[in-house]
Amino acid sequence: MSKEQKILIVDDSEMNRAILADILGGEYEIIEAENGVEGVANIQKYGVEISLVLLDVVMPQMDGFGVLEMMHQHRWIEDIPVIMISSESGSAFVERAYEMGVSDFISRPFDALVVHRRVVNTILLYAKQKRLISMVAEQIYEKEQQSSLMIDILSHIVEFRNGESGLHVRHVHMLTELLLNRLVQMTDRYPLTHQDIALISTASALHDIGKISIDEAILNKPGRLTDAEFKIMKSHSRIGAEMLKGLADYQGEPLVRTAYEICRWHHERYDGRGYPDGLKGDEIPISAQIVAIADVYDALTSERVYKSAYSHETAIRMILNGECGAFNPLVLDCLTEVSPHIQEEMLREAPMRANEQEMSNLTREMMQSEDLAISARTLQLLEREREKYTFFAAMSQEIQFEYNISPPMLTLSPWGAERLGMSELIMDPANDPQVMKLLGRKVWEEVVELLHHAAPEDPVIQYDLKLRIGGDLRWHRVVARAMWSPDEPREYQGAIGKAIDIHDSRLRLEDLERAATHDAMTGLLNHASARKLIVDRLDGEKHNYALVIFDLDHFKDANDTYGHMFGDEVLKLMADKLRQSVRGTDIAARVGGDEFLLFIRYLDDATPIITRIFGALIGQYEEFTISVSMGVSTTQSVSRDYDDLFRAADQALYAVKRSGRGQFRFYDESMSQMLSVISPIDREEDSADTQPETATTDNKE
Repeated sequence: MSKEQKILIVDDSEMNRAILADILGGEYEIIEAENGVEGVANIQKYGVEISLVLLDVVMPQMDGFGVLEMMHQHRWIEDIPVIMISSESGSAFVERAYEMGVSDFISRPFDALVVHRRVVNTILLYAKQKRLISMVAEQIYEKEQQSSLMIDILSHIVEFRNGESGLHVRHVHMLTELLLNRLVQMTDRYPLTHQDIALISTASALHDIGKISIDEAILNKPGRLTDAEFKIMKSHSRIGAEMLKGLADYQGEPLVRTAYEICRWHHERYDGRGYPDGLKGDEIPISAQIVAIADVYDALTSERVYKSAYSHETAIRMILNGECGAFNPLVLDCLTEVSPHIQEEMLREAPMRANEQEMSNLTREMMQSEDLAISARTLQLLEREREKYTFFAAMSQEIQFEYNISPPMLTLSPWGAERLGMSELIMDPANDPQVMKLLGRKVWEEVVELLHHAAPEDPVIQYDLKLRIGGDLRWHRVVARAMWSPDEPREYQGAIGKAIDIHDSRLRLEDLERAATHDAMTGLLNHASARKLIVDRLDGEKHNYALVIFDLDHFKDANDTYGHMFGDEVLKLMADKLRQSVRGTDIAARVGGDEFLLFIRYLDDATPIITRIFGALIGQYEEFTISVSMGVSTTQSVSRDYDDLFRAADQALYAVKRSGRGQFRFYDESMSQMLSVISPIDREEDSADTQPETATTDNKE
């Protein structure tokens, strides 16, 4: 065997580790860990470079079954075989080990020949599986490559007639794949596999195939189309679908079915105002919804005979503002999330890149279904991604990090670790002398506290601190995103982030700060930032304060009746009314949906101020009557704790809703049990107006 193959021995007995190392050390590179936590850290560090793990069961800090749980959580068990070692040989014990994915079981005391043979057999078995899956993947890859080549040629013919560059199809393919991958991360509303994503991305190349039948004089007309010409142009979606429907022998093929959906319906709109069939909402297949927004983005950012190219920022703004039609709010959320990466992806997009990536995902799916090991191609792609991460981290001149709470570990990018003079992997950072010397206990606890208080819907925090770089103290801004488990109930798992040298960074830090602290649609503070300011006021100033929570009555009706863009305008109008009504010392924020928050200072009685603000908020916007329900708590009736004030105002708000809406009420003790006695059905009905559907990233369903 090659000495380059690594075996990780995880055992708290130095004697056992020494015996195993003597048995295997002549053929393999041995890595040792004296407990489960160190074992997990080594697996995270070396990844698939480890050919086998020899795992003890009874160990301090984390036992062998704990290690197996971590390997399942991170899906390492799919790539790295495990042989469990124990003096315990009871059937229930052994059965549990096999159920958790171990490949073999060795009892103590060791027999050198048995250990050596089982280790060699396990590594050889996994190597054969890798070769098998690699061969299958190569065959599938070649087939997919030929299919994609034919589709690219056909779509290029269409683009050539339309006077477009051959990049349009490639860009739509790339953005479709980017949006779909983000969509499945954000929601399980559309259960798409990697195979589905690959299929839709490939079929997207045929979205405009119907244009092959449109007169070139219309396709390439530099001026505005007449009504008659536009009617002809619109027919391309129907014609393209009919061309695919005419392939009678292939109607059962998933690619043809998906391409039909995209061809016919990629010009439908979420509000039902598209063509050719006027489909609305999720009547439109998600494949067509995604390709529609990808097509619009590339059309905006590309030069055409009838227009100049818009910038990336302008195109994103136009789409989010509804200037290019109505789109699924979830898809708009996806566009917002991937927006920072689109231009980078387009610049480095190569003709075969997407196919390679699709095949690595398809191979992984096949591997999971057949219990096979990871393919050589996937290993190469993973290694390439690791190299790219390391390279870009160094080029960005940023200290990038990942923080896990179970087991507690801090991982720094190689460049960041070198700049700070620290190790790349730090176990139990809260008690590590290096970390405490660099940050201090107070700073560490404040950052951890901010991350713990972040919410899945508002996960980004920032914190300014001084770091000693080369003997000099320099201000850095930490921007981090808290991470949660995908399953309900969601559990906080740690964070990813970076520390930016404020003196050296080329970023516009004012924009960065505003994006992290303000609501994108209304320009008001977001809830997390408002909370921090309010807590500081409550702790530092002994004045009387009122906390107000209010939302718009029957806002869902406005969305359903007049459309999501109309609802967005109502929210912006409400934000403007707030800004005009409050004083410079007051705090106004958007909590989410159509719910807003106010924090105001008063002398003896808050009623006159609340009455004035309440009156300023109601009114009319076009056909919609603006009415609000408002709950108020004060530091005179509740403690000065923010959570107590918020909870009391929330209870007062529900008291208003239960009594008919359209008024304000101050919290009193009679409301203290109100939320607990509201039935689930009543609560759902009461909350209907506070969870509207709209067509932007913020006014969510």
